[in-house]
Amino acid sequence: MSQRPPVYAYFFLASSMALVGSYVALSKTLVLVFPIFLLAWLRFGIAAVAMASWVKRSPTEAPLSQHDRVLLFFESFFGNFLFSICMLFGVSMTSALAAGVIMAAIPAMVALMSWVALRERITAQVAAGIACAVGGIALVSLAKHEGAASGTSLLGNVLLFCAVACEASYVVIGKKLTGQVSAKRISALVNLWGLALVTPFGLWQAMRFDFGAVGGPSWTLLVFYSLAASMITVWLWMTGLKHVPASSAGVFTVFLPVSTALVGVIFLGERFDALQVGAFGLALLGVVLATWPRHSGRDGRSAAPVREL
Repeated sequence: MSQRPPVYAYFFLASSMALVGSYVALSKTLVLVFPIFLLAWLRFGIAAVAMASWVKRSPTEAPLSQHDRVLLFFESFFGNFLFSICMLFGVSMTSALAAGVIMAAIPAMVALMSWVALRERITAQVAAGIACAVGGIALVSLAKHEGAASGTSLLGNVLLFCAVACEASYVVIGKKLTGQVSAKRISALVNLWGLALVTPFGLWQAMRFDFGAVGGPSWTLLVFYSLAASMITVWLWMTGLKHVPASSAGVFTVFLPVSTALVGVIFLGERFDALQVGAFGLALLGVVLATWPRHSGRDGRSAAPVREL
């Protein structure tokens, strides 16, 4: 009989996804202070300094092949660069509640892309989860968001859905990387690629930005956002995943949309309406269906882990 995972492993998995959801919501505050490309540039730059020691290859790790280098570039292009830009522009145009509902589609999108790119079979359970996620996104797109014109809100939802697709691409590509490169080194290298890609745009906005007008709380939130997005959530997730099968760990992604919505309601003054309640319920049901452990006949590790957003 296999040993029961320690309680702290579940706590780490839940904390990782809760942190992801919180910084997705709080980034709505940051985009009111910093231009989008400058914010992304500062995030990658702060994380690059913090993760400098993670770049070096360990003695037990093989050198990067050309194939791995190509995968690392696309891992960063979709998962860091495009994801950050779509997510930041998206949350600036819509509500944190809407972001939570749409981000809940990540596990279903991962399953769909795995079927297309890796020919993995989609079960009826996962298909139902995808349908719920689509239904939740459709409902939240119909909801009215305070302070945003309907056209702007719809564009924001579309950009958030593009962020979901980018994140799913990150997970699918990452399946081919984790066997050769450590999780810490992957995080550090894709962050450096993200920094390189956004630097021209970030410098352009930095030259006309008044840094002296930014208050201490905004700088503090920026540091939290940078470290949580690129470092802390990775460590929490990977530490918990050492003791919990990936198929079981996937269920903890439910804390992402829950955290995003709670931050929006408690700290950003957003309110649920009837359509958003229905959308949120469908989204959470979709997450559970898409990630609930399925019998694989082997060791139960039938689902891919989801990394930090």
